[in-house]
Amino acid sequence: MFDSVMSVLMALWHQDFNALMVPGSAAMVYFVVAALIFLESGFIPAAPFPCDSVVILSGTLAAVGVLDPVFILVLIAFCSAMGSWAAYQQGRWLNKLPKVQKWVDAVPQRRLQQVDVLLGKHGLVALFCARFIPVVRSLLPLMMGMRVSKVGKFHYFSWLSAMLWTGLLCGFGMVLPLLPENLSRLVTMALMAAPVITLSVAVLSFLTMRLRQWWIKNHQAKTQVAEKI
Repeated sequence: MFDSVMSVLMALWHQDFNALMVPGSAAMVYFVVAALIFLESGFIPAAPFPCDSVVILSGTLAAVGVLDPVFILVLIAFCSAMGSWAAYQQGRWLNKLPKVQKWVDAVPQRRLQQVDVLLGKHGLVALFCARFIPVVRSLLPLMMGMRVSKVGKFHYFSWLSAMLWTGLLCGFGMVLPLLPENLSRLVTMALMAAPVITLSVAVLSFLTMRLRQWWIKNHQAKTQVAEKI
């Protein structure tokens, strides 16, 4: 089972359509895509997963006949919405647990400020915007679980945004096969690397900010000691 999952993951990453078109591999592809979308949409530690790119690649696989177009659209939208619901439930019931608090504390301050701005200005409609931003995609529903009690409206906008996100990205993926092969492969690889690069920049910014705060605090402490002497 583990070997099969890893082989599908590697085939998705390398866009190895020959490996993905092996008879009997479609079920495992559906399982891996569904798991990635659900985890990345619902749990902050899964933010490095390149799910935007996986959705686009799923559209490409549907266009070339590897996957069923209708089923993959429904599957991705469902897993995306359920992932957001899982994040919302974390915000409602698990926000006091040390582990979840650690995940939230590990998010760069800039991302938290983005969430506050989206919540303050747009409320539940912010789910549309957050769906297209890595990290915020799972962070916003979690924080809405802490602050928003209108479950009906949350579900409405969550499912609507999930369908819009899935339709746009899968549709783009279905167009990719029409491009020259080299250009299509380059675009797909760039899309798969983009979320990891974005997250790395955010983490480095967070660490830099922490180090700067530590240095200022340490410098102030030394200055106070010197003044006393």
